[in-house]
Amino acid sequence: MPEESTPLVAQISDRLITAIATGEFLPGSRLPAERDLAVLLHVGRTSVRAALAVLHERGLIETQRGRGGGSFVRVQWTPDSHAAVVRTLEGRWSDIQDRLEAMRRLHGAIARAAAERRDDDDVAFLRRRLDEYRDAASGRGKQIADASLHLAIADAAKNGTLKAMLLTLEQDISIGAPLHVWGEPDGMTAAEDRGLREHVLLVEAIAAGRPEDADEIAREHARIDLELLEAARQRAQRAASTAEGRA
Repeated sequence: MPEESTPLVAQISDRLITAIATGEFLPGSRLPAERDLAVLLHVGRTSVRAALAVLHERGLIETQRGRGGGSFVRVQWTPDSHAAVVRTLEGRWSDIQDRLEAMRRLHGAIARAAAERRDDDDVAFLRRRLDEYRDAASGRGKQIADASLHLAIADAAKNGTLKAMLLTLEQDISIGAPLHVWGEPDGMTAAEDRGLREHVLLVEAIAAGRPEDADEIAREHARIDLELLEAARQRAQRAASTAEGRA
């Protein structure tokens, strides 16, 4: 049976468990390859491999061999997930809030620039991306379409530095960036519907050349990440407290 034999392996496994619990990687999603996770997490491949073994043993992921294989998410939460989420989020909650606030401001600045600099081709492309989000299946499909739309907004802003800064911050929050955290099944449809309403307002503000509106809408829209992380944090805290009470 794999063990979290070192503090580093335990930290990596906690981070990956939290990424799955918060919907960075939804059931059916393939995790990045070991070498890519090592780069994203700034650790060695041996430690990543050991951490993945922990997730496999806990039933969170399964390994598929052959072409197109890898580590795939089976479920979002197991009874062991709560403690890992608490350890991961509580330990850096202040930093997470700080980074998410910076992300909100960057989303606003990018949307403002897009409203100022977009051309007809940009607007047509944004509307296609919006339609793709509207038509995408709930969950993984919507998550991918959301990332594509936000990347299109960043491209319409025509400022590579702002785009790179945002992606760097997003990778501190979500290993799978530009994919965002996507929450849990119970609240997913409501969050996706809210996302669509805000996407429509945002695209229309950009298309109409209303930079102040685009800035405000984008900053408000970006609150969703914090709300979803807070919901996961509270769920994990409640479960951990209940487990302690039973001990």
